[in-house]
Amino acid sequence: MCGIVGYIGDLQAKSIVLKGLKQLEYRGYDSAGIALMQEDTLQHTIFKDIGRVSHLASLVDSVSDARLGIGHTRWATHGPVTQANAHPHQSRNGRFLVVHNGVIENYKQLIKDYLNDEVLKSQTDSEVIVNLIALFAKTNPVPIAILKTLNLLEGSYALLILDQDNPTVLYGAKHKSPLLLGKCPKGHILASDMLAMCEEATHFYAIPDQTLLTLSEQHVDLSNLEGESLTLTYEHLEMDALQCDLGNHPHYMLKEIYEQPTVIRRIVEKYYEESLLSDEFIQKIKAAERLYILAAGTSLNAGYIGKVLIERLANIPVEVHIASEFAYHPPLLVKKPVFIMISQSGETADLRACLINIKKLGFPIFTITNVKTSTLAREADDFLEIFAGPEIAVASTKAYTAQIAVLAILSEALGHHYDMRSKLAQVAQSMDYFLSQASHVQNLVKMLLTKRNAFYIGRGLDYFVCLEAALKLKEISYIQTEGFAAGELKHGTIALIEKDTPVIAIISSLSIAANTESNLQEVKARGAKALVIATDDLNLSDVDIVLNHVDALLTPMVTVLPAQMIAYYAAHMLGYDIDKPRNLAKSVTVE
Repeated sequence: MCGIVGYIGDLQAKSIVLKGLKQLEYRGYDSAGIALMQEDTLQHTIFKDIGRVSHLASLVDSVSDARLGIGHTRWATHGPVTQANAHPHQSRNGRFLVVHNGVIENYKQLIKDYLNDEVLKSQTDSEVIVNLIALFAKTNPVPIAILKTLNLLEGSYALLILDQDNPTVLYGAKHKSPLLLGKCPKGHILASDMLAMCEEATHFYAIPDQTLLTLSEQHVDLSNLEGESLTLTYEHLEMDALQCDLGNHPHYMLKEIYEQPTVIRRIVEKYYEESLLSDEFIQKIKAAERLYILAAGTSLNAGYIGKVLIERLANIPVEVHIASEFAYHPPLLVKKPVFIMISQSGETADLRACLINIKKLGFPIFTITNVKTSTLAREADDFLEIFAGPEIAVASTKAYTAQIAVLAILSEALGHHYDMRSKLAQVAQSMDYFLSQASHVQNLVKMLLTKRNAFYIGRGLDYFVCLEAALKLKEISYIQTEGFAAGELKHGTIALIEKDTPVIAIISSLSIAANTESNLQEVKARGAKALVIATDDLNLSDVDIVLNHVDALLTPMVTVLPAQMIAYYAAHMLGYDIDKPRNLAKSVTVE
């Protein structure tokens, strides 16, 4: 959620900040803004409005030589989507500017205690921060004023701060919300994601929580909130800007769907050729009486598959919990638990709340993530990378199948030999085959999805895929879609079936194929339009999408592909913004 980019150096700040904000559009936002500081005139210029970064770029035409700038894309939390609530925010005395990601939980109390209940220009919590800095700067040097402010804030923040009286310095601060420092040949970048700096920076530093940064063109000073200096150690930035290019695809979601076979092969190579699962790592997990998988959204759906894999192959009991529920309503735990947190971004706020609570209890925590520099990767005891590469479309596709692949490899390592390497290779081949002729799904979608609602049904692993399939369709097409265990339809939900209601069945297991087919006949008898996704080893009649069979435990990695394509073509048919669906954010960094 939200994105921030700041630059100080010898290049044109406007182009770098706008380019960075463009790269962060995938995170989800509803307004955007930029502030540029011109050293020669000792003044700043602010542009902000609701809408896309392209609209913001059209407004920024009068400033060309600024070498210092900060920018922001806002996903509304406090206050509606308005120009006044867009960032940057300016102090009432005009001296300071700030952009902010995160949520300040005690902002109302701070207004009362320090700002004399004054009426602010916006309805945001962020404006409180910049006015506190201005207040304390009346009697303190600016770094001290910022530290005094930070020590009052309760909640999360990634901040970039400009001081009109000192246009050669960029301040940054970080707690809970992501913030990275990039080192460029001609300056420095601060951003909430590597994507915003991959074309400019050569090295990066993952900023720890409760840190203040003071940047000039050549120097960086770091301190904790007590003002004590910290050591800065850069890592090489490995991301290639070409990874973020659309290539010949019209949308990132379609590009990422087609990347899945390559991602699976990359995971196999990394984990089997480089032996990423150490004996120490595996023994720590084996020592558990029970594993607890915590996740949200698509990662949660991957977690359900992971539960089956681990229990079948390793014989270790597994519970799967919604992170936002577990954080505040944890279940009764066994004496020796191990926690596995799954997050594409590694910045999911609900999971971080869980992590803080679990750490207090002293239990082991491991993260499965796509971003090795993320907060959850760094703060857990260890992490497993899914190597999916940048996933820019808000609706996750390749991260889901990558998470399952890593869970499958982990399951084999925890249990007995299962020849997972060759079975995953077969999965990649089956993916290739379907994707080579997937365009016919578009015609099926035009015939099927003619109503405002739809249902996915399946049993066993197919049911868990139905949950993910329904999530994909509702995320980007806005069709009200639910995934159900097929046998549950007649226990209430079948009351919603009427003429032409779309019902999509996923069938990949011979043992329950007849049961799901029977449930399909029940909805057909009530006028539903049916579509069947099935594997070719079942020899079923009336199958609309046939998939090459794979190992029974790995079918979700293949059966989900048609569902991803159905969602894509449905959104395309309805004319929606496929990569940036309304109200959604890629990285959910607020609770």
